[in-house]
Amino acid sequence: MVKAVVAGASGGIGQPLSLLLKGSPLIDELSLYDVVNTPGVAADLSHISSPAVVTGYLPADDGAKKAFKDADIIVIPAGIPRMSGATPLISRKQQANSKLGKPGMTRDDLFNINAGIVKGLIETAAEVAPNAFILVISNPVNSTVPISAEVLKGKGVFNPQRLFGVTTLDIVRAETFVAGIIGESQPQKLTIPVVGGHSGPTILPLFSKASPKVTIPDDKYDALVHRVQFGGDEVVTAKNGGGSATLSMAYAGFRFAEKVLRAIKGEKGLIEPSYVYLPGVPGGEAIAKKTGTDFFSVPIELGPNGAEKAIDPLEGITEKEQALLTKAIEDLKGNIAKGVEFAHNPPQK
Repeated sequence: MVKAVVAGASGGIGQPLSLLLKGSPLIDELSLYDVVNTPGVAADLSHISSPAVVTGYLPADDGAKKAFKDADIIVIPAGIPRMSGATPLISRKQQANSKLGKPGMTRDDLFNINAGIVKGLIETAAEVAPNAFILVISNPVNSTVPISAEVLKGKGVFNPQRLFGVTTLDIVRAETFVAGIIGESQPQKLTIPVVGGHSGPTILPLFSKASPKVTIPDDKYDALVHRVQFGGDEVVTAKNGGGSATLSMAYAGFRFAEKVLRAIKGEKGLIEPSYVYLPGVPGGEAIAKKTGTDFFSVPIELGPNGAEKAIDPLEGITEKEQALLTKAIEDLKGNIAKGVEFAHNPPQK
């Protein structure tokens, strides 16, 4: 029996993500949690003719603990998006005081609210599902994953092989955008490592490591890198204040969650980049020393224990990629430090 949880299940990412997970034959129980509408979302999904039994919980009566209890995998898209269009795990007052709906909103603008939400959810997971695989989608991932790690450490249940920052959307975008340039009609056939972090310049697409090999024209390279790094802005602009990248993120979250579930079931050869605590993952210590940072997204070989091996993609990268790497590391260090500081000294409410 596999129990999956979506925390933030009523939001713009949470609903389509929950829909995709409901259709997975790998899940027996799908538990949904949010501050509003979750019983309705669960009832709606429960009419779909797939095996997973769906339940929905609200905060009342220890709903979070009931939702998370003995979970095998917990996916966390909870928080405020970069633009309005979802109603996940925040109060009406927080919505009114936030910068929702303002063009140019960055992931850092979301920090205090989302960091607090993630911290609370991880505290609950540590108490009632200490062995769960935890997949963090909530932005800013560069900081929310270190927050999660610090909370789990404080509770004495931190297993670095079971904590993942989901960066798959960057990979999905790279595959799609490169396919458009080279004329590949099936983007999913491309494997393009995207490493580093999950915001702006911390996102490093390694086109030189693509499989099969691809050639990006020099006059298109810079624009392609920028599009992968700032693809979210493209969606925010196109939605004209009505939301952020919710559907593509739900797809990416499901893609990564499904790989984790397949790996748990024993399938071999499953590799996907993810933002992890490198010193706690086999093969990661050397990458941490090379980059000078403990948290970094690299290709991860998944297995029954979670992150079975971190694969170093940085050997033989191009000069352009090396320059991007230097910038990514510089920004990441600040993001990580901010997350660790928040975990230990959250702002007073």
